[in-house]
Amino acid sequence: QVQLVESGGGLVQPGGSLRLSCVASRFAFSSRTMSWYRQAPGKERELVATITPSGGSANYADSVKGRFTISRDNAKNTVYLQMNSLKPEDTGVYYCKVTIMLSVYWGQGTQVTVSS
Repeated sequence: QVQLVESGGGLVQPGGSLRLSCVASRFAFSSRTMSWYRQAPGKERELVATITPSGGSANYADSVKGRFTISRDNAKNTVYLQMNSLKPEDTGVYYCKVTIMLSVYWGQGTQVTVSS
């Protein structure tokens, strides 16, 4: 069974930084596009960033462009989300996601809270 395990969330002040990690297992990680999503309380889950299998290309939601960076280490089966200049509206549960043969897999999520 595909496994995705996120970590790195926490409480941070506005303007601060966090780096999230998602360790993947039980599938061919280096062959799959990986994505980060987030869900704020009372809101729908939204796409934050996506990275291609090689890591050569990434896309971002307009709300995080210039502040967040997605990256991956295929040797470690890990995808990262570096979050800088955090804002209160970045608060939410962050999930990594992979789609394999039309099946969608999610991690358990990691909570990010941006507050003074």
